[in-house]
Formats: sequence, C-alpha cells, structure tokens
Amino acid sequence: MATFAKPENALKRAEELINVGQKQEALQALHDLITSRRYRAWQKTLERIMFKYVELCVDMRRGRFAKDGLIQYRIVCQQVNINSLEEVIKHFMLLATERAELARNQAQALEEALDVEDLEADKRPEDLMLSYVSGEKGKDRSDRELVTPWFKFLWETYRTVLEILRNNSRLEALYAMTAHRAFQFCKQYKRTTEFRRLCEIIRNHLANLNKYRDQRDRPDLSAPESLQLYLDTRIEQLKVATELGLWQEAFRSIEDVYGLMCMVKKTPKPSLMVVYYGKLTEIFWMSSNHLYHAYAWLKLFSFQKSFNKNLSQKDLQLIASSVVLAALSVSPYDKLYGASHLELENEKERSLRVANLIGFDVEPKTENREALSRSSILSELVSKGVMTCVTQEVKDLYHLLEHEFLPLDLALKVQPLLNKISKLGGKVSSASSVPEVQLSQYVPALEKLATLRLLQQVSQVYQTIQIGNLSKMIPFFDFAAIEKIAVDAVRHNFVAVKVDHMKHAVFFGKQSIEAEGLRDHLSLFAESLSKARLMIYPPAKKAAKLGDALSNLAEIVEKEHKRLLARKSIIEKRKEEQERLLLEMERVEETKRREMQKITEEAEQKRMAAELEQRRTQRILKEIEERELEEAQALLQEAEKRSKRKKKPVLDGEKMTKQVIMELALNEQLRERQEMEKKLLKFAKTMDYMERARREEAAPLIESAFQQRLAEEAALHEREQQQEIELSRQRHAGDLEEKRRLGRMLENKRIFQERAVSSREAEFNRLKHERQERINQIIQSRKQDRETRRKLIFFLRSQEAQQKRLQEEEEARKREEAEQRKREEAERKAKLDEIAEKQRQRERELDEKKRLEREEILRKSTPVLPKPAEPSIVGRPAEAGGSAPAAAAAAPAPAKFVPRFRREKIDGAGQTPPPETDRWGSGSRPDDRPSDRWRDERKPPSFGGGSRTSWSGSRR
Repeated sequence: MATFAKPENALKRAEELINVGQKQEALQALHDLITSRRYRAWQKTLERIMFKYVELCVDMRRGRFAKDGLIQYRIVCQQVNINSLEEVIKHFMLLATERAELARNQAQALEEALDVEDLEADKRPEDLMLSYVSGEKGKDRSDRELVTPWFKFLWETYRTVLEILRNNSRLEALYAMTAHRAFQFCKQYKRTTEFRRLCEIIRNHLANLNKYRDQRDRPDLSAPESLQLYLDTRIEQLKVATELGLWQEAFRSIEDVYGLMCMVKKTPKPSLMVVYYGKLTEIFWMSSNHLYHAYAWLKLFSFQKSFNKNLSQKDLQLIASSVVLAALSVSPYDKLYGASHLELENEKERSLRVANLIGFDVEPKTENREALSRSSILSELVSKGVMTCVTQEVKDLYHLLEHEFLPLDLALKVQPLLNKISKLGGKVSSASSVPEVQLSQYVPALEKLATLRLLQQVSQVYQTIQIGNLSKMIPFFDFAAIEKIAVDAVRHNFVAVKVDHMKHAVFFGKQSIEAEGLRDHLSLFAESLSKARLMIYPPAKKAAKLGDALSNLAEIVEKEHKRLLARKSIIEKRKEEQERLLLEMERVEETKRREMQKITEEAEQKRMAAELEQRRTQRILKEIEERELEEAQALLQEAEKRSKRKKKPVLDGEKMTKQVIMELALNEQLRERQEMEKKLLKFAKTMDYMERARREEAAPLIESAFQQRLAEEAALHEREQQQEIELSRQRHAGDLEEKRRLGRMLENKRIFQERAVSSREAEFNRLKHERQERINQIIQSRKQDRETRRKLIFFLRSQEAQQKRLQEEEEARKREEAEQRKREEAERKAKLDEIAEKQRQRERELDEKKRLEREEILRKSTPVLPKPAEPSIVGRPAEAGGSAPAAAAAAPAPAKFVPRFRREKIDGAGQTPPPETDRWGSGSRPDDRPSDRWRDERKPPSFGGGSRTSWSGSRR
C-alpha cells in the first residue's frame, strides 16, 4: 500500500481486496496506512479509511487491530478534528452491537427451529450422539458457537473505547455514553463478572486522573459539566448494581459517589441525592442493618419534603410511615454488649464511615458528631415533624411500643395494627426516584420488638409466670421462638429471664450478688443463724450460761471485721498507687517514642516530596524545551519546502540552537508574508479593473430587461383579474340555489329541536330530585356518626385522665421509697466511716505503744561503753528518727576506742525501729514519702563532732 501516492488510491485498493475475499490483507494494509505518518494531512480521506478499517475489524473480530488503529487516529485528530474521532468510535460500537444482536437472534431462531417433537426426523444421528455424550443442549452449543464470540468481542469493544477515551476533556460526553452502554449490556445479559470488572476499570481511571495532574488534556472535575457527567455515570452504576443484586458492588458505588463529592467539595443536585439515598435504603435493608436503613429513609424523607414540590399528601404520608417503622425496627438493645476492645474500635470506625455516607458531609467534624443510635433517631423523628405526617395506625403503634405500659395485653393490641400496616404500601407516583414502599417488610421486626417490650414490662411486674400464660400473651410466635428471642435479649443484658421447663415456668430477675434481691443477704444469714442458735439452746434452760460465754463475741467479731476492712482498703490504695505510677511512666515513654517517630516520618516525607517535586519540575522543563525545539524545526522545514530557492548553507562550526532555529523560521515566515501581500495587492487591482468594465457593459442590458418584465407582469395581472371575477359570479349563483333548496326543511328542524329540549329538561329535573334525596340521607348519617364519635372521645379522655392520675400516684410512691433508701444508705455509710476511723486511731496508739516498748528494751540491753579521750562521736542527727539527748545518754564516753559498727548500733539504739514490711517488701506506712526515705538513707555518717551541714558543704 506504500506505493500509492494518495490515500484515495489506497482505499480503492483495499476495497478491491475485500471484494475478492482477501480481508486479512486489506486489514493489514489499512493498519499500516493508519499507523504511518505519511497521510495525516488528508483528514477527510483518512476518516473514510477509518470507517472501512473498523468495519473490517468488526467483521473479522480483531479487537487488537481496532485498538491500535483507534489510538493512532486519536493522535492525529486530538488537536485538529476531535469530532471525526467521535464519529468513528460511535460507528465502531454500533457495528459491534448490531453483530452481537444479530448472532443472538440467529441462535434463538435456530433453537426455535430445532424445538420439534420428532427428534429423529430433523436431527442427524451424529447430532443425537453428540448431545448424549457431551451433556449439552442445543441452545448451549449454539450460544457457545455463535453468541459467545460476538459477546466477547462486544465486551472487548467497550473496554477498548473506555481505554482510548479516558483522561480526555474533549471526549467526556462520549466516555460517559460508552460507560452507560456498557452498564446496559451487563444489565441486559446479566453479566455480573463483567460488571464488577467494568466498575473497577472506571474506578482506576478516576484514580489515575487524580494521580497524574500535569496532563495536558486532563478533565477538570471542578467544572459543572464534567462533574455532572461523572456523577451520572456513578449513579447509573449504582442503579445497575442494585438491579443485578450485587449489593457489595452497590455499596462500593455509593463510596465512589461520596468520594467524588469530597474530591470536588460540591453538593450534587437534589434529584441525584434522592437516588443516592433511595439506593442506600435498599443496600442497608439487604445487609440487615436496620439502624442505618432508618437513617437513610430519614434523609430521603427530608429531601423529598424540601425539594419535591409535586409530592402529594398520600405519598408523603407513605414515606413518613416507612421512616417511623424503619426506626422502630431497630433492635432496642446494644448488640455490642460484652464485646472486646478491638471489636468496639472496629465498630466505632465503621459507624463513623457509614455516618459520613449518610450525612454526606464534605468536611466531617467527628468531634461534634453524635453517634448513630436508636434513641437519637427517634428523637429526630419528633423534632423534624415526621410523626405529624404518618398514618394513624403507625402513630398508634409508635405510642404503644414506646410510651405505653401494658404488660398483659401489649401484643394483643399491637397485632391488629400490624395487620393493617401490612396491607399498606405501593409505588410513590409523585416521586419516581423513591423505591417502592412496602410496609409489610417491617412486620417481622416489629413483632420481635413487641415481644421484647412485653418481656421487659412483665419482668417489672412479675417474678414468675407460667409458660402457657406467656405464650397466650404473645400471639406472634410459639414458645420456642419466644425462648430464642429471650435468650438473645439476656445475652445482650436487656432483660433477666430464666426458663425452667421442668416446672413449666419462667422466672424474671437477676440471681447474682449484685442483684436487688440479694442486697441484704448477710443480714438474712445472721438472722437464720440466730434462729438456729435459739433452737439448739432454748432460752429457758441455758440462757444464763450462753449469755456469759457469748457476752463479748459480737463486739469482737465486729471489731475484727472492721479492722480487716480497713487493712484491705489500705492495701488496695497502695496497689492502685503503684499501678498508676507504672502506667504513667509507660505513657510518658510511649508518648516520647511516638513523637520521635512522627518527627522522623515527617522529615522523611518532606525530603521525598521535595525530591519528587524537583524531578517533576526538571522533567517538565525538559519536555517543554524539546517540544519547542521540535516545533521550531518543523516550522523551518515547512518554510524551506514552500520556498523556491535553495536552502542556505550552514556555516561550518555553527551550532544550531533553539534560538537560531526560531530566528530562521521567523525570518522565513516574514519573507513569505511580505511576498504574499504584494501578490494580493496586484491581484486586487486587476480584479477592480475587470469588475468596473463588466458593470459598464451590463448596465444598458439590465435596463431593457427590466422594462420588458414590467410590460409582461401588467398583462398577466389583467388576465388573472378577469378570471377571478368570472369565478366569483359562478359561486354566488350556486349559493343562492342551495339556499332555496334548504329553506323547505326549516319547520321540521324547529319541531325536532323543541321535542329534544323538552325530553332533556324532564330527565334533568328527575336527576336533580334524586341527587337532593341522596344528599339529605348522607347529611343525616354523618350527624349520627359525629354524635357517636363525640361520645367515644369523651369516654376515652376520661379513661386516659384516670390512668394518668394512677401513674402519677405510683411515681410519687416510688420517689418516696427511693429517698428512704438513700437516707438509710447514707446513715449506714456514716457509721462504717466512724468505725473505720476509730479502728485506725486504735492501731496508731498500739503502734506507738509497741515502739516505746522496743526503745525501752534496747536501752536496757545496751552495755555501758567508756568515753574516749578524743571528741565524742555524735550519733545520727535528729532528722533520722531519734533525739540528740537520747543519743548522748545511750552512748557514754569510755576511754577506749569504739569500732564503727558498734557506734552505729549505739547511735540507732534510741531511734524508732523500722516498720514491718508489707507484701511488696516496703517498710513505709501510708503516710511515709519515698523521697524522704531515700534522702535519709543517703545521709553520710558524722565523725569527730562534724555536722551534716559541714559535710554537705565540703561535698559541694
């Protein structure tokens, strides 16, 4: 193909090859022509070549050839004629889609043709044997042979087009259209695997778009048109994911939409937000996460109420009812009760992530956000006025489940309301983006909630109840299901229930030491022992002897018990102080380590960022310089080709830099421009002369032709006027004849009109009389209904007032009991504190007494030493625990030398002995300070009457 001088000849040669059946050679020739740079100036012809090229690629299913050709054609058209590339790509996708549909229709027609009763009449024996051996049906084989290859090629076509159009601001609309077609392809043929790959491809394209921000034709996401196209693509992806049942991919699509909004810091249109929250409700319901499902419904209700002006009252009531029932369906207890710290942290992170998706905050402030919970959403329902829009059945159900206390008949009152609610629902006609509302889906969760509420209220009233009675009170489930619900509630610390199948009873209340019923177990135990003692030793026989033996037993036991309690509290305080110090030291060390690590990481990141920025700047400058040099050389070559004279020789040793080339190119362009201006001036002067001569010669001819035209038009006007007058006379005569003919029927017309009017007037009077009778009957029936309703409302209000008065009396009684318990608790605590203080005082006196006894024993057991001739050795200073006079009395001055160890023994004779060691080996009392003990142990001994002050001074 390289031998042809023009691309038209190359195209003709390719068509000849196609006609003779050599499609492979024609495709290879066109591919070589497109990939070469020889014919890039022939735009129109190259476009026709591309149309023929993609047709060949589709016919032969050569996706790789098509991709290479389209990439080369994009390089040619991207800056010159981008519409041509768009048309070629549209034609390519259209051909691939048509061939896939044709193959599918052929496979269906083949299957219908083979669907006959007598298989032996239409099928060959080879086909029957193949079907029995391979295990495939006829449709499976036809799909594998005819449909699958074309579907693979169509999928490859979509991927190729998306890869070519990515990161190009001029082809954003075509990119979005291709993505939509690919989504519809996956939806129509239920291609879940390809849909996941397609979502990942689009996600990677957006990530690369944000990663490489220095591209020339990169789309600007801050522009409204680009943002809207990307959002529409993600919303379509979300819709198809939910329709295919790919809920995990749908949630990732939700995150893509949220990430796109966070990236551009803009809020989308309300119509897109409605679709966003509508799909969120479906995703959270399928994941059995009722709390997030309720929050999504609440946001959807807010958007519909604020922005949908066409929303009818019925549809608003249906949406509000769905919001309230979704909130009530949330479990009333915390399912993370008893979870580990890691699970709580993971749940906290997950809740924050979902809260961002539901709240759609572009810049979330986590420190001000409240945690998502059932109580918070129920309070929002009341504050935002959702309860005023719901149906009466939903309002009554909410009041029963959240505010009423009916332990015996709660479930029986809830059941008819649930039966009515299950019949409500349907498509929201005035809001097409809102999903279909079916209130019956909340009935199982509401039945479970009613069961939990009944168990909670019964546990506050009864301690024991029969299994049969409890089953009658809950008509929703049998006792096995009720027991399962109760076990789950007990596991999450919602109620305290114990089922005894042998006794056929259910017990309520906690049986642990911390329960309310076992608060006074010690006093009850003492009373039982007292009764047993009285039974063993009757007071009539041995009262005197028993009183003498046990006169001081109660006092001794009480004192010993208080002493043990005081010692336990002291030990616990010491342990807590030691653990606190250790934790504080570990925390300080960990903080220092993290700070050092953070400083090191920040320094490393800054260095790497600086190096990356420097390399990127150098690369950009180098690319700009190379591009400018190539453009200057191209300009110089074009100018030399157009000039008729030869190229000037370059001087020897001259360096062709970018400035020299630019100057040569500009000089050549200036010279050509001047020559062109001279030619245009000469040509304009010649044209002026020719035009003036032509007009002078044509003036008399134009005048004669004009006069002749006037005469012809006057004659034509006169002839047409005469014809119009003649036609008017003929029409007038015919109208008069028609009037005379119709005048004879005028009397018959009047008689028919009177008869019709009279019959219709009689019918109207009859209908008016019947309507008045119906209105009177309706008015009478409504009066009776109003009277009945008024009496019923009066009765209900009186019952409600009586019930409210009983509740207030019960609450007042409970408050008085609580205050009485608090006073008793305070008195008991004051008595315990007083006893503990007395015990500590006695222990201090006992310790002081023991210390004095030890000093007396040491003083008596110490031998009398002679006082030396030298100055006496002074013992430990008064700060070490003994006084100066006591030390002098304990150490007389003998004449002989006293060793050091004996002097230290003598000096410490009058001091307080070390305290007893506790379990940690420390001998300090609770009021001793470690810093003082360390300071005393480091004191140096004083020799020759030297003081501590003088020694410290010499040390400094």
